Amino acid sequence: MPTFAQVTGAVTFTPGDGVPQPIPAGRVEVQLSDDSATLSWEADPGVAAVAAMPRTQFDEHLAHGRIRWLQDASPA
Repeated sequence: MPTFAQVTGAVTFTPGDGVPQPIPAGRVEVQLSDDSATLSWEADPGVAAVAAMPRTQFDEHLAHGRIRWLQDASPA
């Protein structure tokens, strides 16, 4: 079952060895594992975007309110 969150602040991901890229404010689907979080969203109509980040970074975004779970969507 998908879990959804809202990006509400400055959240970025770094593709490979590249420059950090912003994740736009709005609804994202979140898949969590022990060491990482994968976020996906609709970048443009019909165009999906996906980003992965270390779980510690994701948890920091949650703690600072830059990402918020939607309607009790926080995984157990």
